[in-house]
Amino acid sequence: MLDIRIDRESCMGSGNCAFWAPEVFEVADDGVAVVLDVEDARLEDVRRAVDGCPTQSISVWSDGVLLGG
Repeated sequence: MLDIRIDRESCMGSGNCAFWAPEVFEVADDGVAVVLDVEDARLEDVRRAVDGCPTQSISVWSDGVLLGG
């Protein structure tokens, strides 16, 4: 299973992650992205979200290994 992390200090809430993977991310009322659901996450969508994050605030891990971010 993927472990998707958002650095809340650097996230600017652009919403790019929610655009690329709306089933995984949303921007909360405080303007910072949150992870909704990892179980149904498609890795290719998550990778697009990671690549599209202007502040590089998203990291993706699997079994303790950094896959991206």
